[in-house]
Amino acid sequence: MARGAQETLEALRIAMAALAANTARGVLTTLGIVIGVLGVVTTMTAANGLANNFRESVSALGSDVVYVSRMPWIIRGNWFEFRNRPIVSLKEADKLERRLPSAAAVNPTTHTERTVKFNARTLERIDVIGTTDRQMLVSASVPEAGRFLTSFDVRAKRRVCVIGSEVRERLFEGVDPLNKSLKIGRATFRVVGVMEKQGSAGFFGGPDFDSQVFVPITTFAKAFGGAERNIDIAVKSPPGVPVGDFEFEVIGEMRKIRKLAPADEEDFSINKMDSLVAMFNNVMGVVLLIGIVITGISLFVGGVGVMNIMFVSVTERTREIGIRKAIGAKRRSILAQFLFESAAICLAGGLLGLLLSVGVTELIDRMLLPASISPGIVVVALAVSTVTGVAAGLVPAWRASRLDPIEALRYE
Repeated sequence: MARGAQETLEALRIAMAALAANTARGVLTTLGIVIGVLGVVTTMTAANGLANNFRESVSALGSDVVYVSRMPWIIRGNWFEFRNRPIVSLKEADKLERRLPSAAAVNPTTHTERTVKFNARTLERIDVIGTTDRQMLVSASVPEAGRFLTSFDVRAKRRVCVIGSEVRERLFEGVDPLNKSLKIGRATFRVVGVMEKQGSAGFFGGPDFDSQVFVPITTFAKAFGGAERNIDIAVKSPPGVPVGDFEFEVIGEMRKIRKLAPADEEDFSINKMDSLVAMFNNVMGVVLLIGIVITGISLFVGGVGVMNIMFVSVTERTREIGIRKAIGAKRRSILAQFLFESAAICLAGGLLGLLLSVGVTELIDRMLLPASISPGIVVVALAVSTVTGVAAGLVPAWRASRLDPIEALRYE
């Protein structure tokens, strides 16, 4: 074995022996590191869970779909300017479909909130969506059981519905909902399908996709009133055509339908999934920044604590350092000994922080959103704690390595 490797192993052995001799002090010193690593892991885990939940949820909107709406999904400026716009009507949806023969699909939708009832069980404020069979073309979600609405359902104005997975679980509780009668408001509908689980975008003002009920849009007005109700029009871009390019075509046709002059401002909004993604990224950027600042403060405090303890350790072991130097120990060996000691203290704190993070992550997973600690998060947490230990021990270790052996031997 090379001499350098022997010196490193000897320094490591001495460092571990010193830690074993001062276990209580080492444990107390790691508290700041434990809190810092707990903050790192919890922040990254929560961010991971939010990102996965968000992506799964908004995938139902379709990345190649343009939504024509009365108001933007994210309002900037004066809300009343958007509020005074004319509604987007079903007639306009029909005209837009005729003007865009190249579109893969044009699907009008509208919605309301109603009480949903099955036997003695009731759910309040369920989002009822009036739509068509083309919903399946513009959305990534599919029925888990039964079927979705058909063109015949829409033309015949049939009172059938497709429910979300959450509605099935809370309302039917183990009973097969297919072909059962469901009371939506005052109207009765027959359940023909159940959608697969999609998740919720509620953290960002979005809908809970699993608590929705879909009915034919032609039946919607008769069952829930408001023949001139505002709608949204989902327009799926043709295959091979970028949604950004297709957006301009949709805007142009809507301006023609509304007979807007070239100088007139648009009195409708074009929404895309990109706007939600941008909002999500902004929110997550702020969340991560706050998490990093809090974590940085915790690690700094923990690092200062480790540095103080290492200075005390160097002072207590001055005579030991003098003896080691007198029998031939090099400066690098002394330096490595104390660096190993400070790194080991912080690494132990990192491992303890990881164990606590497992419990916190389990709570997040059960109570808030899907979350798990990935191998990448473990590596980052251990690397951060080790680097903190090395940085905190560098000055005390350098001071120990520079001690004069004769002066050190005289130290009492």
